[in-house]
Amino acid sequence: MGATGSKLEKALGDQFPEGERYFGLENFGNTCYCNSVLQALYFCVPFREQLLDYYSNNKNLADADESLLTCLADLFMQISSQKKKTGVISPRRFVQKLKKQNEIFRSYMHQDAHEFLNYLLNELVDILEKESNAAKSDQEISPSEKIANGPKTTLANGTHKEPLVTWVHKNFQGILTNETRCLCCETVTARDETFFDLSLDIEQNSSITSCLKNFSSTETLNAEDKFFCDKCCSLQEAQKRMKIKKPPHILVIHLKRFKYIEQLGRYKKLSYRVVFPLELKLSNTVEELDAEYSLFAVVVHVGSGPNHGHYVSLVKSHNHWLYFDDENVEMIDESAVQTFFGSAQEYSSNTDHGYILFYESVCSGTTS
Repeated sequence: MGATGSKLEKALGDQFPEGERYFGLENFGNTCYCNSVLQALYFCVPFREQLLDYYSNNKNLADADESLLTCLADLFMQISSQKKKTGVISPRRFVQKLKKQNEIFRSYMHQDAHEFLNYLLNELVDILEKESNAAKSDQEISPSEKIANGPKTTLANGTHKEPLVTWVHKNFQGILTNETRCLCCETVTARDETFFDLSLDIEQNSSITSCLKNFSSTETLNAEDKFFCDKCCSLQEAQKRMKIKKPPHILVIHLKRFKYIEQLGRYKKLSYRVVFPLELKLSNTVEELDAEYSLFAVVVHVGSGPNHGHYVSLVKSHNHWLYFDDENVEMIDESAVQTFFGSAQEYSSNTDHGYILFYESVCSGTTS
């Protein structure tokens, strides 16, 4: 790797960002799904900074109680405190902990990077919530407060305890609102739900903007799918649509490239060409205000099918684009990002397709 490292340093020359580190991650046979997501998260700067803060405030905790969170914090700390600017690091402790905790990731099968990202973020939230509850348990009001799901708990004076908002939530959580309008009485019922990422159905030769429009399009509920309207007290025809009520600081978009085909009885990879812009305007919001985002990482699935293949990631750091393929890191031109949109024809030699996109909100600071 020495040669690759010095090659990257040469390529950046005196433009090498002060204090930044570009390290490849060792692959343990089938852990590219993990490496590609970890690189995207490492270059999600607000997340990295909060994780390193957590690490410095909980140094003693790392020895006492190893968790996926402490292993991740330890890995990020190792990378960021390297004397060298480039090289390779082994995420062995993190991967061992992941496999120990979740049997899905134990096998040598090809794993799903999106499934891993979901599991990791939810696991980090669980750990932070448990730590917060443990810290509060000394001044506990009643035993019922120990129930994991905060919102259900009523305190002694009858007020509801707010769910804990961790720094993971602050980065990734957005709120969707599901609006259903009864076509008989026009009453709108809205139900909110939170999300860490948006999974979008894809179509051939489309764009993220059109996928998002489809995601928020109006659907009519009729025949067997009628909606029970509380006001009419009966099943009625209705219109339903999903809108983004609160856009997240980091918008993670997962393209549903693996589709179950009934006739085949298995999953098939959709290699559709879906254009993802470097700058994205999110216009399907409740406030009707455009939220502006800038792309800073892409997890790419390489391969023609869902059960085999490889993952790499593209990352934007200090206005340079880098290509992370396990141990190897190289600079790429911004225009090369377009080669990962997908294939316009069904059968194509290009099997490298954008799978998970990471956008950061522009108004609240940029990644560079």
